[in-house]
Amino acid sequence: MNSVEKKLIVNSEKGNLLRELVKSMTECQRFYFSVAFINFSGLQLLLDPLKEAEKKGIKGKIITSTYLNFTDAKALEKIREFQNVDLKVFVTDKEIGFHTKAYIFEYNDHYKVIIGSSNITQSALKSNIEWNVEIIAKENGRFIQDVLKEYDYLWHMSEDADEDFIARYEDFLKSFKSTQITHQMIYENKQYIVPNRMQKRATENLERLRSFGEKKALVIAATGTGKTYMSAFDVKDVKPKKLLFIVHREEILKKAKETFELLLPNERLTFGLLTGNHKQKHVDYVFATIQTISKCFYEFEKDEFDYLIIDEAHHATSPTYQTVLKYFEPKFTLGMTATPERSDGYNVFDLFDNNVALEVRLHEALEDELVIPFHYFGITDIEGIDLSDVDIDDITEITKRLKVNERVDFIIEKMDFYGHDGEKRKGLGFCVSIEHAQYMASEFNNRGYKSVCLTGADSSEIRERYINRLENDRDELEFIFTVDIFNEGVDIPSVNTVLMLRPTNSPIVFIQQLGRGLRKHKNKEFLTVLDFIGNHNKTFLIALALNGSRYYDKESLKVAIATGFANIPGCTHIQMDKISQERILAQIDKENFNSMKYLKEEYFEFKKLNQGRIPLLLMDYMKYDGAPDPVKFIDREKSYLQFVAKVEKDDELKGLLINDAFEGTVKELSSKLPLKRIYEFVIMRYLMGHEEINLEIAKRQILKMIHDVDDDSILHAFETLNQNYYDSVQLKNKPKLVHYSDGKLTKTAMYKGLLENEDYRQFIEDIINYGIFRYEKEFKAEYYGIPHFKLYEQYQMVDAALLSNYRKIHSSFRGSGLLTNGNDYFLFIDLHKEEDIKESINYNDKFIDERYFQWQTPNSTSQNTERGQNIIYNERRGINLHLFVRKYREIDGKNEPFIYIGKGNTVHFEGEKPITVQLKLENEIPSTLFTEFTKKV
Repeated sequence: MNSVEKKLIVNSEKGNLLRELVKSMTECQRFYFSVAFINFSGLQLLLDPLKEAEKKGIKGKIITSTYLNFTDAKALEKIREFQNVDLKVFVTDKEIGFHTKAYIFEYNDHYKVIIGSSNITQSALKSNIEWNVEIIAKENGRFIQDVLKEYDYLWHMSEDADEDFIARYEDFLKSFKSTQITHQMIYENKQYIVPNRMQKRATENLERLRSFGEKKALVIAATGTGKTYMSAFDVKDVKPKKLLFIVHREEILKKAKETFELLLPNERLTFGLLTGNHKQKHVDYVFATIQTISKCFYEFEKDEFDYLIIDEAHHATSPTYQTVLKYFEPKFTLGMTATPERSDGYNVFDLFDNNVALEVRLHEALEDELVIPFHYFGITDIEGIDLSDVDIDDITEITKRLKVNERVDFIIEKMDFYGHDGEKRKGLGFCVSIEHAQYMASEFNNRGYKSVCLTGADSSEIRERYINRLENDRDELEFIFTVDIFNEGVDIPSVNTVLMLRPTNSPIVFIQQLGRGLRKHKNKEFLTVLDFIGNHNKTFLIALALNGSRYYDKESLKVAIATGFANIPGCTHIQMDKISQERILAQIDKENFNSMKYLKEEYFEFKKLNQGRIPLLLMDYMKYDGAPDPVKFIDREKSYLQFVAKVEKDDELKGLLINDAFEGTVKELSSKLPLKRIYEFVIMRYLMGHEEINLEIAKRQILKMIHDVDDDSILHAFETLNQNYYDSVQLKNKPKLVHYSDGKLTKTAMYKGLLENEDYRQFIEDIINYGIFRYEKEFKAEYYGIPHFKLYEQYQMVDAALLSNYRKIHSSFRGSGLLTNGNDYFLFIDLHKEEDIKESINYNDKFIDERYFQWQTPNSTSQNTERGQNIIYNERRGINLHLFVRKYREIDGKNEPFIYIGKGNTVHFEGEKPITVQLKLENEIPSTLFTEFTKKV
């Protein structure tokens, strides 16, 4: 070791201060912290390392201060529980501020000192822009001596944080807060309420849809992400003379009206409520409950309202809504929902012409800070609970095994250890059955934690009463135990604790339950989630839910678990104890995600959530965050319908598929999923309702979806649909749906016939809508040029032919690791080779670091050939080298996709046949992806 080593620690996707502290606290011999303030939000993230240090006999000293009254009394109380830590507080006065942020770790023969800008708060440790310098130096050096001397001086200047001191400080904080509140409330200037990122994106997309004559759109975003504000921002832009806002429940209505009044103060508009108790019909903007408007809609003119908004739009498929919606003829209708479920077999997407202006799911909401961060602790359940041999659907048996007094004590012990944000604990406990929820409530009451059990059987009045009691800081009620009535629609913004007390059998339900606590609230910085993880064989589903990507493979999931879900944004923290981590990793290794057995389980679990109805349409999978990826079902059986017919043994569906033309058509369209460019399907969607389409109309339709498009790619899409680039086998086996001549595409007689049959039509339309909808979700409205590649998206080899407008047979794009189209060279690279393939032993393809990649050309390439010269002097010769990388060629018997990491330029080369090339990447690879490619799990 040099006498001094230094490094800069910043919070980024590469790492953060928290990670450094956790590692150092459990490896050092002693630690000494001096920070200006400690919040409970930051301390909670350090509780486990503090506990581990205590177990190992590692002693520590912590100094904090009363500077600006930011330190939580609760955090001080918590630190005092650790036997191995001495705590002192530097009491500041007006003259002296206290600003230190230093973390000192003592080792056998050296010290590690981290000094910088971070206090102990969740954002300072994880997400703020912070600079901290880590210095490792010998004990006898001048620097370490100075640091220790200064620490010692502060230690003697500070007061012991004993019980008496903390009580005095807490009283002071309470009185301080009660005098502060009035000052904070006064300054609110309406002009400064600006849209957040989600609201901006939604209003831009709505504007684009309207500019192309669309009259309806749907916005899907989690509860509490600001949909009402978003609609008010849009109304502010559109300036309708008359507006009708319809909701399902009256309590939402008053809030909505207040939001609009707040954002539209100087527009000289009148606002009124139309409910059972208020009959303000003659105003500009009417806010109505569906119950009232459905009784008096005919009193208004059909075109009375220019703009119609339907909140909780998933209810809009019901007959009551339908009557009202069919009557009015507004210029524009906006639907908003958190869960676009189909009820009564109707599809919400269809109601809004399949125009989804925006969809925000959990990870995006965390990223855009639309919800609060959560601290998730995955805790291995007590040994006495064995679920390894129980069917996950055997609720009675699971209930019996979970009703154990010892488990209740364990849950309470963990709850008290991890604590919660804020003064009063406001908790939701999710149980496996009503019997389990009743048991938990009564056991908690026996132990002095005021609790109730609420289920679907309770009336809405009773629910409301208990929810209000839980939210009331002065009420004793701390917990509501429930089964699943809070999965959707019920809102308790101030919940600060969620207990997961049942085995997770669905990522969807897990995300919904988690979402119950993520509403923003003025007294809440974060949500504490305690998940008691048993040994049942579906534990790995938790990882699927937390990973946030619907399109996962085994490898990326294992890396996510091993790195503590480093890809999760902001201050959200996910921590699983060692046993749970190992258990989940072992399950993932054992599970084959592509086997029919697994796919069937996934399908039937989803069907259960679909109220037991067969999910006939691909669009059904778009309604839930955490739903399975139906393209996996398609890959298995060539079309989704065939998969469902097979697993359901459904004769009616099999009957539909007897028609060869129909079966061939759904296979042909399904084979394009998931779309990597949208043009072909936009053209096919237009042809659902029109006889023909030319290039000009196609361009106009495509521009409804994306910001820009080039003419050559539209022409290429026409040629592709005309099967110009199919080989002889494809031409023989695939039905021809359209015909291209004289600059126009027209439907073939066969395809036209299919579309005239309602049964066939709905399934064809569903595939097209799903393709477009999913494309919009993954690629947004960007234009990616030619070739049409998006960074870090997944691609197969043959995709490169389509996306670079290749005008020869596309199926020739396979086999070799280097394919070319003009000046575009596509490098397809496997990082791990199968050793038994002779040629691959020579290969030496690898990441040198996040910016440089080493690649070996095919064995036959020498430096003096045209191709060799193009590769080694690519920049000079105007050759684009596109890199596509995958870790393994196949996983679970299925070919893995490649990930596009952008273009690279040759900076060094050596050798012949093959040439070894060093490429500098134009885009530094994100560290989470770099870890995924290079980490062995």
